[in-house]
Amino acid sequence: MRDLSPSIEARVRARLDARLDGEARSPLALALSGGGDSLALALMAARWARQRSRTLLILTVDHGLNPNSLGWTRACGETARRIGARFQALEWTGPRPSSGLPAAARQARHRLLAQSAREAGARVLLMGHTLDDVAEAGAMRAGGSTTPSPREWAPSPAWPEGRDVFLLRPLLGMGRQSLRDWLIAQGETWIEDPGNLDPRFARSRARTALAGRPPAPVSDCTLSPDRRAAADLALRVEARPFGLEIPRRVLRNAAPDAARRVIAAACLSAGGGVRAPRGGRLDRLAARLAGSELFQATLAGALILAENDSVAFGRAAGEMRRQGVCDLVLPADGEAVFDGRFEVEATSAVRIMPLEGRLSHLAAADRNALATVPPAFRGALPGVEAGGAFRLAGTLASGVRIRPLARRRLLAACGATPDEAAATALSQEGSG
Repeated sequence: MRDLSPSIEARVRARLDARLDGEARSPLALALSGGGDSLALALMAARWARQRSRTLLILTVDHGLNPNSLGWTRACGETARRIGARFQALEWTGPRPSSGLPAAARQARHRLLAQSAREAGARVLLMGHTLDDVAEAGAMRAGGSTTPSPREWAPSPAWPEGRDVFLLRPLLGMGRQSLRDWLIAQGETWIEDPGNLDPRFARSRARTALAGRPPAPVSDCTLSPDRRAAADLALRVEARPFGLEIPRRVLRNAAPDAARRVIAAACLSAGGGVRAPRGGRLDRLAARLAGSELFQATLAGALILAENDSVAFGRAAGEMRRQGVCDLVLPADGEAVFDGRFEVEATSAVRIMPLEGRLSHLAAADRNALATVPPAFRGALPGVEAGGAFRLAGTLASGVRIRPLARRRLLAACGATPDEAAATALSQEGSG
Protein backbone atom coordinates (compact mmCIF):
# COMPACT_ATOMS: atom_id res chain seq x y z
CA MET A 1 0.00 0.00 0.00
CA ARG A 2 1.26 3.44 -0.90
CA ASP A 3 2.14 5.50 2.18
CA LEU A 4 -0.06 8.60 2.08
CA SER A 5 1.45 10.19 5.17
CA PRO A 6 3.61 12.90 3.56
CA SER A 7 0.79 14.50 1.55
CA ILE A 8 -1.89 14.09 4.23
CA GLU A 9 0.16 15.27 7.18
CA ALA A 10 1.80 18.11 5.24
CA ARG A 11 -1.63 19.44 4.31
CA VAL A 12 -2.80 19.31 7.92
CA ARG A 13 0.35 21.04 9.14
CA ALA A 14 -0.18 23.78 6.56
CA ARG A 15 -3.70 24.45 7.84
CA LEU A 16 -2.53 24.49 11.45
CA ASP A 17 0.29 26.87 10.57
CA ALA A 18 -2.09 29.14 8.67
CA ARG A 19 -4.63 29.51 11.49
CA LEU A 20 -2.68 29.10 14.73
CA ASP A 21 -0.38 31.62 16.36
CA GLY A 22 3.20 30.40 16.12
CA GLU A 23 4.16 32.45 19.19
CA ALA A 24 1.30 31.27 21.43
CA ARG A 25 2.00 28.94 24.34
CA SER A 26 -1.58 28.48 25.52
CA PRO A 27 -3.05 24.97 25.41
CA LEU A 28 -4.62 23.66 22.21
CA ALA A 29 -7.82 21.65 22.69
CA LEU A 30 -8.95 18.78 20.47
CA ALA A 31 -12.25 16.88 20.40
CA LEU A 32 -11.61 13.13 20.16
CA SER A 33 -14.39 10.59 19.72
CA GLY A 34 -12.07 7.73 18.80
CA GLY A 35 -13.43 7.55 15.26
CA GLY A 36 -11.10 7.58 12.30
CA ASP A 37 -11.32 11.30 11.54
CA SER A 38 -10.66 12.62 15.03
CA LEU A 39 -8.01 9.96 15.70
CA ALA A 40 -6.05 10.95 12.59
CA LEU A 41 -6.30 14.60 13.61
CA ALA A 42 -5.13 13.83 17.17
CA LEU A 43 -2.04 11.99 15.94
CA MET A 44 -1.05 14.76 13.55
CA ALA A 45 -1.90 17.60 15.94
CA ALA A 46 0.18 15.98 18.69
CA ARG A 47 3.25 16.01 16.47
CA TRP A 48 2.60 19.64 15.49
CA ALA A 49 2.12 20.69 19.12
CA ARG A 50 5.29 18.97 20.30
CA GLN A 51 7.35 20.78 17.69
CA ARG A 52 5.97 24.11 18.92
CA SER A 53 6.08 23.41 22.67
CA ARG A 54 2.31 23.64 23.07
CA THR A 55 0.21 21.49 25.35
CA LEU A 56 -2.45 19.43 23.58
CA LEU A 57 -5.62 18.82 25.61
CA ILE A 58 -7.76 15.91 24.40
CA LEU A 59 -11.46 16.27 25.25
CA THR A 60 -13.85 13.33 24.90
CA VAL A 61 -17.61 13.60 25.45
CA ASP A 62 -19.50 10.54 26.66
CA HIS A 63 -23.11 11.05 25.60
CA GLY A 64 -24.22 7.84 27.32
CA LEU A 65 -26.17 6.81 24.21
CA ASN A 66 -24.34 3.53 23.55
CA PRO A 67 -23.54 0.76 26.05
CA ASN A 68 -19.94 0.81 24.79
CA SER A 69 -19.46 4.54 25.37
CA LEU A 70 -17.51 4.14 28.61
CA GLY A 71 -15.06 1.82 26.89
CA TRP A 72 -14.72 4.26 24.00
CA THR A 73 -13.90 7.04 26.46
CA ARG A 74 -11.24 4.88 28.09
CA ALA A 75 -9.75 4.15 24.67
CA CYS A 76 -9.56 7.89 23.97
CA GLY A 77 -7.81 8.39 27.28
CA GLU A 78 -5.28 5.72 26.35
CA THR A 79 -4.68 7.42 22.99
CA ALA A 80 -4.07 10.73 24.76
CA ARG A 81 -1.56 9.07 27.11
CA ARG A 82 0.20 7.39 24.19
CA ILE A 83 0.68 10.63 22.24
CA GLY A 84 1.70 12.67 25.29
CA ALA A 85 -1.44 14.80 25.56
CA ARG A 86 -3.51 15.79 28.56
CA PHE A 87 -6.93 14.16 28.74
CA GLN A 88 -10.31 15.15 30.11
CA ALA A 89 -13.46 13.03 29.91
CA LEU A 90 -16.74 14.95 29.76
CA GLU A 91 -20.17 13.49 30.42
CA TRP A 92 -23.56 14.59 29.12
CA THR A 93 -25.95 14.24 32.04
CA GLY A 94 -29.56 15.17 32.55
CA PRO A 95 -32.80 14.28 30.74
CA ARG A 96 -32.81 13.30 27.05
CA PRO A 97 -35.42 14.75 24.69
CA SER A 98 -38.03 12.42 23.23
CA SER A 99 -37.35 13.85 19.76
CA GLY A 100 -34.44 15.69 18.17
CA LEU A 101 -31.88 13.62 20.06
CA PRO A 102 -28.97 14.15 17.60
CA ALA A 103 -29.40 17.93 17.71
CA ALA A 104 -29.60 17.93 21.49
CA ALA A 105 -26.50 15.75 21.74
CA ARG A 106 -24.63 18.05 19.35
CA GLN A 107 -25.56 21.12 21.40
CA ALA A 108 -24.51 19.42 24.62
CA ARG A 109 -21.23 18.33 23.06
CA HIS A 110 -20.39 21.84 21.88
CA ARG A 111 -21.30 23.29 25.28
CA LEU A 112 -19.14 20.81 27.22
CA LEU A 113 -16.20 21.12 24.83
CA ALA A 114 -16.25 24.92 24.78
CA GLN A 115 -16.56 25.23 28.54
CA SER A 116 -13.66 22.87 29.15
CA ALA A 117 -11.49 24.58 26.54
CA ARG A 118 -12.12 27.99 28.13
CA GLU A 119 -11.38 26.71 31.63
CA ALA A 120 -8.08 25.28 30.38
CA GLY A 121 -7.12 28.58 28.74
CA ALA A 122 -7.42 27.20 25.19
CA ARG A 123 -8.54 29.67 22.55
CA VAL A 124 -8.85 27.05 19.77
CA LEU A 125 -10.66 23.72 19.66
CA LEU A 126 -9.65 21.33 16.86
CA MET A 127 -12.39 19.18 15.34
CA GLY A 128 -12.12 16.37 12.80
CA HIS A 129 -14.79 17.23 10.23
CA THR A 130 -14.00 16.26 6.64
CA LEU A 131 -15.24 16.74 3.08
CA ASP A 132 -17.71 13.94 3.72
CA ASP A 133 -19.28 15.94 6.55
CA VAL A 134 -19.75 18.87 4.17
CA ALA A 135 -21.43 16.57 1.63
CA GLU A 136 -23.66 15.02 4.28
CA ALA A 137 -24.73 18.42 5.58
CA GLY A 138 -25.64 19.43 2.01
CA ALA A 139 -27.69 16.27 1.56
CA MET A 140 -29.48 16.92 4.85
CA ARG A 141 -30.36 20.48 3.80
CA ALA A 142 -31.69 19.16 0.50
CA GLY A 143 -34.00 16.99 2.57
CA GLY A 144 -35.33 19.96 4.56
CA SER A 145 -32.83 20.17 7.41
CA THR A 146 -31.28 23.47 8.55
CA THR A 147 -27.91 21.84 9.30
CA PRO A 148 -25.15 24.28 8.33
CA SER A 149 -21.99 23.27 6.49
CA PRO A 150 -18.95 23.08 8.77
CA ARG A 151 -16.37 25.80 8.13
CA GLU A 152 -12.63 25.51 8.60
CA TRP A 153 -12.56 28.39 11.10
CA ALA A 154 -15.60 29.56 13.04
CA PRO A 155 -16.60 30.68 16.54
CA SER A 156 -17.96 28.03 18.86
CA PRO A 157 -21.76 27.79 18.49
CA ALA A 158 -22.16 27.35 22.26
CA TRP A 159 -23.19 30.61 23.93
CA PRO A 160 -22.12 31.96 26.34
CA GLU A 161 -19.94 28.95 27.23
CA GLY A 162 -18.05 29.23 23.94
CA ARG A 163 -17.30 32.95 24.00
CA ASP A 164 -13.78 33.61 22.69
CA VAL A 165 -13.39 29.94 21.65
CA PHE A 166 -12.91 29.20 17.94
CA LEU A 167 -13.26 25.89 16.10
CA LEU A 168 -10.56 24.86 13.64
CA ARG A 169 -11.26 21.99 11.24
CA PRO A 170 -7.95 21.34 9.43
CA LEU A 171 -9.26 18.14 7.75
CA LEU A 172 -12.09 19.88 5.93
CA GLY A 173 -10.37 19.59 2.55
CA MET A 174 -9.86 15.82 2.88
CA GLY A 175 -12.06 12.81 2.36
CA ARG A 176 -12.85 10.32 5.10
CA GLN A 177 -11.41 7.36 3.20
CA SER A 178 -8.05 9.04 2.61
CA LEU A 179 -7.71 9.55 6.36
CA ARG A 180 -8.50 5.91 7.02
CA ASP A 181 -5.90 4.90 4.44
CA TRP A 182 -3.43 7.10 6.31
CA LEU A 183 -4.33 5.45 9.63
CA ILE A 184 -3.92 1.97 8.18
CA ALA A 185 -0.49 2.96 6.87
CA GLN A 186 0.36 4.08 10.42
CA GLY A 187 -0.80 0.75 11.87
CA GLU A 188 -3.70 2.39 13.72
CA THR A 189 -7.23 1.17 14.42
CA TRP A 190 -10.27 3.29 15.26
CA ILE A 191 -13.76 3.06 16.71
CA GLU A 192 -16.78 2.63 14.43
CA ASP A 193 -19.93 3.96 16.08
CA PRO A 194 -22.94 1.91 14.87
CA GLY A 195 -25.08 5.01 15.44
CA ASN A 196 -23.51 6.47 12.28
CA LEU A 197 -25.59 4.00 10.27
CA ASP A 198 -28.81 4.18 12.28
CA PRO A 199 -31.56 5.04 9.74
CA ARG A 200 -33.59 6.86 12.40
CA PHE A 201 -31.21 9.82 12.10
CA ALA A 202 -30.96 12.21 9.15
CA ARG A 203 -27.16 12.29 9.30
CA SER A 204 -26.99 8.49 9.05
CA ARG A 205 -29.43 8.42 6.15
CA ALA A 206 -27.36 11.02 4.31
CA ARG A 207 -24.18 9.03 4.95
CA THR A 208 -25.76 5.87 3.59
CA ALA A 209 -27.11 7.66 0.51
CA LEU A 210 -23.69 9.13 -0.28
CA ALA A 211 -21.73 5.91 0.35
CA GLY A 212 -19.36 5.09 -2.50
CA ARG A 213 -19.42 8.60 -3.97
CA PRO A 214 -16.20 10.59 -3.58
CA PRO A 215 -17.05 13.95 -1.99
CA ALA A 216 -16.68 16.97 -4.24
CA PRO A 217 -13.88 19.40 -3.31
CA VAL A 218 -15.03 22.59 -1.63
CA SER A 219 -13.32 25.88 -0.94
CA ASP A 220 -13.26 27.27 2.57
CA CYS A 221 -16.38 29.43 2.69
CA THR A 222 -14.77 31.47 5.46
CA LEU A 223 -12.77 33.15 2.69
CA SER A 224 -15.61 33.62 0.18
CA PRO A 225 -16.24 37.13 -1.21
CA ASP A 226 -19.57 37.30 0.66
CA ARG A 227 -17.92 36.55 3.98
CA ARG A 228 -15.07 38.93 3.28
CA ALA A 229 -17.55 41.72 2.57
CA ALA A 230 -19.48 40.90 5.76
CA ALA A 231 -16.26 40.95 7.80
CA ASP A 232 -15.31 44.36 6.39
CA LEU A 233 -18.80 45.71 7.13
CA ALA A 234 -18.76 44.31 10.68
CA LEU A 235 -15.60 46.27 11.39
CA ARG A 236 -17.59 49.46 10.78
CA VAL A 237 -19.98 48.58 13.62
CA GLU A 238 -19.16 50.39 16.87
CA ALA A 239 -19.65 49.20 20.44
CA ARG A 240 -22.07 51.17 22.61
CA PRO A 241 -22.99 50.72 26.29
CA PHE A 242 -26.35 49.34 25.17
CA GLY A 243 -25.07 47.19 22.29
CA LEU A 244 -24.07 48.16 18.75
CA GLU A 245 -24.40 51.04 16.32
CA ILE A 246 -23.56 51.54 12.64
CA PRO A 247 -23.94 54.58 10.36
CA ARG A 248 -27.04 54.01 8.28
CA ARG A 249 -25.36 55.18 5.07
CA VAL A 250 -22.70 52.49 5.55
CA LEU A 251 -25.41 49.86 5.85
CA ARG A 252 -27.29 51.23 2.82
CA ASN A 253 -24.16 51.22 0.64
CA ALA A 254 -23.14 47.67 1.58
CA ALA A 255 -23.69 44.65 -0.65
CA PRO A 256 -27.15 43.19 0.21
CA ASP A 257 -25.81 39.78 1.22
CA ALA A 258 -23.16 41.31 3.48
CA ALA A 259 -25.69 43.70 5.04
CA ARG A 260 -28.12 40.87 5.70
CA ARG A 261 -25.40 38.78 7.35
CA VAL A 262 -24.25 41.65 9.58
CA ILE A 263 -27.81 42.62 10.53
CA ALA A 264 -28.52 39.03 11.59
CA ALA A 265 -25.31 38.88 13.63
CA ALA A 266 -25.98 42.29 15.20
CA CYS A 267 -29.45 41.21 16.31
CA LEU A 268 -28.05 37.98 17.77
CA SER A 269 -25.15 39.73 19.51
CA ALA A 270 -27.04 42.73 20.90
CA GLY A 271 -29.97 40.53 21.93
CA GLY A 272 -27.79 37.98 23.72
CA GLY A 273 -29.63 35.01 22.21
CA VAL A 274 -28.45 31.69 20.86
CA ARG A 275 -30.26 31.45 17.50
CA ALA A 276 -29.51 33.90 14.68
CA PRO A 277 -32.54 35.23 12.78
CA ARG A 278 -33.16 34.04 9.26
CA GLY A 279 -35.91 33.90 6.68
CA GLY A 280 -38.67 36.37 5.93
CA ARG A 281 -38.45 38.51 9.07
CA LEU A 282 -34.76 39.10 8.53
CA ASP A 283 -35.32 39.91 4.85
CA ARG A 284 -38.02 42.44 5.70
CA LEU A 285 -35.85 44.12 8.35
CA ALA A 286 -32.91 44.38 5.93
CA ALA A 287 -35.15 45.92 3.28
CA ARG A 288 -36.52 48.53 5.72
CA LEU A 289 -33.02 49.44 6.91
CA ALA A 290 -31.93 49.95 3.29
CA GLY A 291 -34.65 52.58 2.92
CA SER A 292 -35.19 55.92 4.65
CA GLU A 293 -38.00 54.99 7.06
CA LEU A 294 -37.51 55.83 10.74
CA PHE A 295 -38.77 52.98 12.90
CA GLN A 296 -38.32 50.62 15.82
CA ALA A 297 -38.43 46.84 15.40
CA THR A 298 -37.63 43.71 17.37
CA LEU A 299 -35.93 40.57 16.10
CA ALA A 300 -34.19 37.65 17.86
CA GLY A 301 -34.54 39.37 21.23
CA ALA A 302 -32.95 42.60 20.00
CA LEU A 303 -34.50 46.06 19.70
CA ILE A 304 -33.49 47.92 16.53
CA LEU A 305 -33.74 51.74 16.35
CA ALA A 306 -33.47 53.05 12.79
CA GLU A 307 -32.72 56.79 12.71
CA ASN A 308 -31.69 59.09 9.86
CA ASP A 309 -27.97 58.75 10.49
CA SER A 310 -27.58 55.53 12.45
CA VAL A 311 -28.99 52.11 13.23
CA ALA A 312 -28.73 50.99 16.87
CA PHE A 313 -29.06 47.39 18.07
CA GLY A 314 -29.77 46.85 21.75
CA ARG A 315 -32.14 45.16 24.15
CA ALA A 316 -35.54 46.14 25.49
CA ALA A 317 -36.42 45.35 29.10
CA GLY A 318 -39.77 44.02 27.91
CA GLU A 319 -38.00 41.31 25.88
CA MET A 320 -36.02 40.32 28.97
CA ARG A 321 -39.26 39.93 30.93
CA ARG A 322 -40.89 37.97 28.13
CA GLN A 323 -37.95 35.56 27.98
CA GLY A 324 -37.84 35.14 31.75
CA VAL A 325 -34.32 36.50 32.30
CA CYS A 326 -33.45 36.08 35.98
CA ASP A 327 -31.29 38.20 38.24
CA LEU A 328 -27.69 37.06 38.46
CA VAL A 329 -26.33 36.43 41.96
CA LEU A 330 -22.54 36.31 42.23
CA PRO A 331 -20.30 35.56 45.23
CA ALA A 332 -17.10 37.50 45.84
CA ASP A 333 -14.65 36.83 43.00
CA GLY A 334 -17.44 35.18 41.00
CA GLU A 335 -17.71 35.42 37.21
CA ALA A 336 -20.70 34.85 34.91
CA VAL A 337 -22.54 36.23 31.90
CA PHE A 338 -25.66 38.35 32.35
CA ASP A 339 -28.39 37.96 29.71
CA GLY A 340 -25.89 36.68 27.14
CA ARG A 341 -24.60 40.25 26.71
CA PHE A 342 -22.28 41.19 29.57
CA GLU A 343 -19.42 39.32 31.16
CA VAL A 344 -19.42 40.19 34.86
CA GLU A 345 -16.69 39.73 37.49
CA ALA A 346 -17.59 40.56 41.08
CA THR A 347 -15.13 41.86 43.65
CA SER A 348 -17.71 41.26 46.39
CA ALA A 349 -21.03 39.45 46.67
CA VAL A 350 -23.55 41.18 44.37
CA ARG A 351 -26.87 40.78 42.58
CA ILE A 352 -27.06 41.87 38.92
CA MET A 353 -30.47 42.91 37.63
CA PRO A 354 -31.93 45.08 34.86
CA LEU A 355 -32.36 48.80 35.55
CA GLU A 356 -36.04 48.73 34.59
CA GLY A 357 -38.13 50.11 37.46
CA ARG A 358 -35.02 51.10 39.39
CA LEU A 359 -33.72 54.12 37.47
CA SER A 360 -34.99 56.48 40.15
CA HIS A 361 -32.89 54.59 42.73
CA LEU A 362 -29.65 55.53 40.97
CA ALA A 363 -27.37 58.29 42.20
CA ALA A 364 -27.25 61.47 40.14
CA ALA A 365 -23.85 60.55 38.70
CA ASP A 366 -25.20 57.21 37.44
CA ARG A 367 -28.25 58.86 35.89
CA ASN A 368 -25.98 61.36 34.15
CA ALA A 369 -23.92 58.48 32.77
CA LEU A 370 -27.09 57.18 31.08
CA ALA A 371 -27.76 60.46 29.28
CA THR A 372 -26.18 59.23 26.03
CA VAL A 373 -28.13 55.94 26.06
CA PRO A 374 -31.43 56.00 24.12
CA PRO A 375 -34.32 55.72 26.62
CA ALA A 376 -35.62 52.54 24.96
CA PHE A 377 -32.41 50.72 25.93
CA ARG A 378 -31.87 52.00 29.47
CA GLY A 379 -34.12 49.57 31.33
CA ALA A 380 -32.26 46.55 29.93
CA LEU A 381 -28.84 47.70 31.12
CA PRO A 382 -27.45 45.88 34.18
CA GLY A 383 -27.53 47.39 37.64
CA VAL A 384 -25.82 46.14 40.78
CA GLU A 385 -27.35 45.66 44.21
CA ALA A 386 -24.76 45.28 46.96
CA GLY A 387 -24.53 46.38 50.57
CA GLY A 388 -27.98 47.97 50.49
CA ALA A 389 -27.06 50.27 47.58
CA PHE A 390 -28.06 50.12 43.90
CA ARG A 391 -25.58 51.30 41.27
CA LEU A 392 -25.13 51.26 37.53
CA ALA A 393 -22.98 48.23 36.67
CA GLY A 394 -19.48 49.11 35.62
CA THR A 395 -19.11 52.30 37.64
CA LEU A 396 -16.11 52.32 39.94
CA ALA A 397 -18.27 52.07 43.06
CA SER A 398 -20.47 49.23 41.77
CA GLY A 399 -18.23 46.37 42.93
CA VAL A 400 -18.15 44.63 39.55
CA ARG A 401 -16.05 44.63 36.42
CA ILE A 402 -18.23 44.38 33.34
CA ARG A 403 -17.31 43.71 29.73
CA PRO A 404 -19.88 44.03 26.94
CA LEU A 405 -19.80 41.02 24.62
CA ALA A 406 -21.83 42.28 21.65
CA ARG A 407 -19.08 43.60 19.39
CA ARG A 408 -16.71 40.73 20.14
CA ARG A 409 -19.46 38.29 19.24
CA LEU A 410 -20.43 40.21 16.10
CA LEU A 411 -16.88 40.29 14.74
CA ALA A 412 -16.39 36.59 15.44
CA ALA A 413 -19.70 35.67 13.78
CA CYS A 414 -18.92 37.73 10.67
CA GLY A 415 -15.45 36.30 10.08
CA ALA A 416 -13.47 39.37 11.10
CA THR A 417 -11.12 37.24 13.25
CA PRO A 418 -9.46 34.88 10.74
CA ASP A 419 -6.89 33.20 12.99
CA GLU A 420 -5.79 32.54 16.56
CA ALA A 421 -3.79 35.76 16.88
CA ALA A 422 -6.82 37.82 15.86
CA ALA A 423 -9.04 35.81 18.21
CA THR A 424 -6.70 36.53 21.11
CA ALA A 425 -6.71 40.25 20.34
CA LEU A 426 -10.50 40.22 20.08
CA SER A 427 -10.89 38.51 23.46
CA GLN A 428 -8.98 41.37 25.06
CA GLU A 429 -11.21 44.06 23.54
CA GLY A 430 -12.80 46.12 26.28
CA SER A 431 -10.56 44.73 29.01
CA GLY A 432 -8.38 46.71 31.31
